[in-house]
Amino acid sequence: MNAGAVARTALVFPGMGPASFAEVGKFMVINPFARKLVAAADRRLGYSLVDRFAAAEGHYSEYAQVAFMVNCVALAQWAERALEVEPVAATGVSFGAKPAVAHVGALGLEDAVWMTAELARLQEDYFATEFRDLVTHSFVRAPAERLAEVLAELEDRGEWHEISCRVDSDFVMLTLRESNLDWLERRLRSIGALSLYTMRPPLHCTVFGALRERAEEEVIGRLRFADPAVPLLADQDGRRVTTAEGVRTLLLDGFDHAVRWPAVVSALRDMGVTRVCVAGQDTLFGRVPVTRNAFEVVPATPYTATRPRPRRAAGVAS
Repeated sequence: MNAGAVARTALVFPGMGPASFAEVGKFMVINPFARKLVAAADRRLGYSLVDRFAAAEGHYSEYAQVAFMVNCVALAQWAERALEVEPVAATGVSFGAKPAVAHVGALGLEDAVWMTAELARLQEDYFATEFRDLVTHSFVRAPAERLAEVLAELEDRGEWHEISCRVDSDFVMLTLRESNLDWLERRLRSIGALSLYTMRPPLHCTVFGALRERAEEEVIGRLRFADPAVPLLADQDGRRVTTAEGVRTLLLDGFDHAVRWPAVVSALRDMGVTRVCVAGQDTLFGRVPVTRNAFEVVPATPYTATRPRPRRAAGVAS
């Protein structure tokens, strides 16, 4: 960026990764933005979010999901105040769509809390009986040409598979039957790729149309959305979402459409964005080369928000 140029900043709400209470509890109880939002969540839920989250087992419980959503919104609010972030756009990747629509005013915070809790319960119920043989496997260092060979072999074997997420040019999340996972890991090693982790339940596949329908009927269809205060970029293709109906569709598309992060990066650059503030615990989307090569990345995490900030020099206006 040229000296003197004003950075155009977008807010990025990351996909959810493992986040224990030990890592974020301090932020939730001492940060003023988080405390206010946690109190609102408690009112809507009818229980103490902090208490339930602290006692929950596993990283993706209903309580962990609501806490992650609330913390992301609180961190965006903190960044706008403490880091003077003035976003011209926002985007939420995968789970991050939930805090994104709340922060830009397309859905009230308490409704976003209710939606997050209800969708967590719905997905747990759905995958308890449906598609129990599917997993989503992530891997890096997979050149497009060599990966195409691997996918063609799966096709020749008559094995169903879909790419659920393209994180970067060589970073992919692939959904397939668990019975093919050992074979896939061997083939990935043979092309020099590195397997990372496997997720259950699986994510973002066209075969989850029935889950999308249930989510619309039981949860999302019961909510009233508003036009977002700044454009939202859909994580499926980078399209701009500027209407309430578009927000509703964006959330529903998250069930049965793949995430394509490079397309979002391109769309942000087309808007003239030069800096992204990643609001939330992120070990992925703010760190991959496709993001760091395109933008200045400003992290807003529970850790950065609870660190003492340097005082301004005496006589300097605040």
